[in-house]
Amino acid sequence: MKFEDLLLEIGGFGRFQILILFTLCLPRVNLPMHFLLHNFLAATPSHHCAIPHQEAFVNLTTEEILLISIPREPDGTFRSCEMFSQPQFHLLLNSSLQPDNDSVTQDCQHGWVYDHSQFTSTISTQWDLVCEQRGLNQATATFFFIGVTMGAVVFGYLSDRFGRKAMLLLSLVCSVVFGMLSAGSVSYSMLAITRTLTGVALSGVSLIVLPLAMEWVDIEHRTFAGVLTSTFWSVGNMLLALTAYLVREWHWLLVAVTGPCLLSIVCLWWVPESARWLIANGKVKQAHKHLLRCARMNGRKDFTVSVEALRRMRTEKKPGEGYSYISLFRTPVLRKISLCSGAVWFGVAFSYYGMSMNLTGFGLNMYLSQFVFGIIEIPAKVVMYVLVNRIGRRQSQAWTLILTGLCIGANIVIPKPFTSLRSVIAILGKGCSEAAFTTVFLYTSELYPTVLRQNGMGYNSFVARIGGALAPLIFLLDDVWRSLPEVTYCGVAVCCGSVAFLLPETLNVRLPEGIEDIE
Repeated sequence: MKFEDLLLEIGGFGRFQILILFTLCLPRVNLPMHFLLHNFLAATPSHHCAIPHQEAFVNLTTEEILLISIPREPDGTFRSCEMFSQPQFHLLLNSSLQPDNDSVTQDCQHGWVYDHSQFTSTISTQWDLVCEQRGLNQATATFFFIGVTMGAVVFGYLSDRFGRKAMLLLSLVCSVVFGMLSAGSVSYSMLAITRTLTGVALSGVSLIVLPLAMEWVDIEHRTFAGVLTSTFWSVGNMLLALTAYLVREWHWLLVAVTGPCLLSIVCLWWVPESARWLIANGKVKQAHKHLLRCARMNGRKDFTVSVEALRRMRTEKKPGEGYSYISLFRTPVLRKISLCSGAVWFGVAFSYYGMSMNLTGFGLNMYLSQFVFGIIEIPAKVVMYVLVNRIGRRQSQAWTLILTGLCIGANIVIPKPFTSLRSVIAILGKGCSEAAFTTVFLYTSELYPTVLRQNGMGYNSFVARIGGALAPLIFLLDDVWRSLPEVTYCGVAVCCGSVAFLLPETLNVRLPEGIEDIE
């Protein structure tokens, strides 16, 4: 007897599974509130060099002081990173005049003055992460995703070794601790370290929630389970926009997005360990208890199964065989799956975060952009629910990622004045990007056997987070060529989407239990 047959006997999608799904959706809401927090945590308001007081300025207005102290851009706005070495008083007579030939501009010498109309404070204004320090500001997101990358390796292994539930609880507790520590950061170094550790902890949540839900659901409802848990990511996206709109001070914003983890910790005590994992690791008595509980809650009171029957279902390891990340590359079919899925995950994450962290690039208010980007993901998921069951996982994965790249590419050639058209294309691309992300979680969890599922998810998440860590740094390439970041996102998305065609189809296929089922 296979575990899928056992699930049908106890109710493959009854009250028990529905409660598990909705409980596991709670921590999913928290993920985008941290993963996309950089948009607001490190937002850089308009700014200019601070001008020291001089006796000659006594009778001048603020606008006049700026006029004689700060050079202008061609569009008439004041430059953010330069000031005149000497006040240009002649500009008071005619602001269209050029500065004296012997005058020179210099970098800001006395700090910066920021526009606080939109943000009370951000890490940019707190530690002057602008101009020459702009790279450190972008690096904050990279540090977080480096943490997520490390966490993918750690929690991928640990959840296969010690169980899904225990590691999920551990990751949530650590998320609360490090999230609150980052809110109390007193230096940039402390923030960088604590955000990195927060990324490590949250990686466990990202990695474990979907496989734990999928391992309790029958074949027929796997797609629904994957799309439902993914939908709560979009809810978190919209809640982030609302939270950031209401909380404009970065310390309290970190507290606001970390607090809900406490609710998830409380609710998760009810969720049982994966019976698949328990059986695969020889803990059949615990699996037996959870299966009987599931049958009772689903109204299958006549269900009986012996501990010995469960023990016979266990996939036996060969003498001396252990499962690790190396196992993903030992056999030919698994090796091909791992290499191709890694490339797809990189492309999905790289393009998704490239679009998500460019909220001001499409002509909308950044809070509205965040909310719209979140709400457009929900119909994208509904469409994917139909597509992955009609045309299959492989075609859906490939074309959603390719279309994401094409939308990014289209906005390179559409002129800036066409704001409405650029916004529509960007929203369409964001929808395709989220559809690709929804599919890749579902697809990957079906590609790997139970004994290696979390190792496989951990490896792919590791590769994806490398993409996530690189995505914000790519924006710095606009110093080389203004459109180079978008060209990079477009090219990577199209190439990685094409790799998905090399993966096997998993539509209506049983979840593999051991490596021999794959090979």
